[in-house]
Amino acid sequence: MSQTVKGVIARSKQQPVEVTDIVIPDPGPGEAVVKIQACGVCHTDLHYREGGINDEFPFLLGHEAAGVVESVGEGVTDVAPGDYVVLNWRAVCGQCRACKKGRPWYCFDTHNATQPMTLTDGTPLSPALGIGAFCEKTLVAAGQCTRVDERAEPAVAGLLGCGVMAGIGSAINTGDVQRGDSVAVIGLGGVGMAALMGAQLAGATTLIGVDIDDRKLARAKSFGATHTVDSSVADPVEAIRELTDGNGADVVIDAVGRPETFLQAFKARDLAGTAVLVGVPTPEMTVELPLLDVFGHGGATKSSWYGDCLPERDFPMLIDLHLQGRLDLGAFVTERITLDQVEDAFATMNGGDVLRSVVTF
Repeated sequence: MSQTVKGVIARSKQQPVEVTDIVIPDPGPGEAVVKIQACGVCHTDLHYREGGINDEFPFLLGHEAAGVVESVGEGVTDVAPGDYVVLNWRAVCGQCRACKKGRPWYCFDTHNATQPMTLTDGTPLSPALGIGAFCEKTLVAAGQCTRVDERAEPAVAGLLGCGVMAGIGSAINTGDVQRGDSVAVIGLGGVGMAALMGAQLAGATTLIGVDIDDRKLARAKSFGATHTVDSSVADPVEAIRELTDGNGADVVIDAVGRPETFLQAFKARDLAGTAVLVGVPTPEMTVELPLLDVFGHGGATKSSWYGDCLPERDFPMLIDLHLQGRLDLGAFVTERITLDQVEDAFATMNGGDVLRSVVTF
C-alpha cells in the first residue's frame, strides 16, 4: 500500500522549492523503500532547481542521504528491512561491458527504481540523481543502498552519497595518489576539501589548496593543505610549480569544472603527472589546447565521475576509517536544518559560508 510523506520539490525552473506531500509506492521487484534520517544539501540539487540538469520538472530533490531500509520488493537479497544504508546514484548492473571487464565504476547501465514517486494528484516526480531524499521516505533501486556501520551518524555517513565521495575518490581512485606525491586541488568547496582529505589519506606529503576565497583558503589547512594559493592575486600554475621545486604537482585536481581551471590543472602538473577533472562543467564549455602540449607532457588527463567509486567497496571502508578517527567526515557538516529550510540553505551555499548543510529527520 502506498504511503504519503513530506518532501521538497522544485516545481518549475528557478523558483523557490516547496515542501509538499509525496506519494511513495510499495517497492516492486528489485526496489526498496528507505526511511531517510539525514540528507546533505548539494550544489547538484541547486542545479536541478535552476534547470541546469534537464527540464523534467517537477523534481524531488536531495540525494546525499543515509537511512534505514523499511521494505524491499521481490528478488532483493543484498539488503533487508532494518539495514542502515547510504544511498548512491551509481547502482551498477554487473552485466555491461565495463562491469564484465572488472571496471564496474564505469558501468554503462546504472539503474534506479522503475516505479515513479508522485504528487498526490498523480503527477510523476523526477528524483534527483534517481534518489529524491529531501523526503521522509524514498523509493530506490535496491542496488542504490549500501550497508555501512550503524555507529556512523547519519548526517555524516550520508555525505558519502555524492560530493565527499567524489572528492576523496578523485584523489585515491582517479588520481591514484601515492605516498610522497605532491597534489594540488583547484577549488575548495566541499568536493575540493574532500580531495585534499583523500590525498592526505593516500600519503601525499605536499598538498596545495587553490582558491580565490580567503575563508576557504584558511579552512583548507584543517583538511590537510600544507600550502595555499590565492589565485585572485597569484598565477596558480607558477605558484604550484614554485611549491614543487619548479616541476609541477604529481596530481592536480580541478574541483571547479571551468575551462580556465582545467587549463590551470593541465599546465600545473609535472611531466608525466596526472590532471583530474572532477568539477562538473556545463554543456557550452569548451577547451582549446595545443596538441603538442598534450603530447609533450605525457602522463594522463582524466575525468572523475563520482570519484570513480564502487559504493559497496568504498563506502564501508571510508566509514570504518571515520569511526577509527582517521578520516574526519564530520568536518564537512556545517549546519543541521529541517526540510523547510532547504531554500535558505541554497542561499547560504551561494554565499560560500558552508561546506554542507544537512537536513535531519
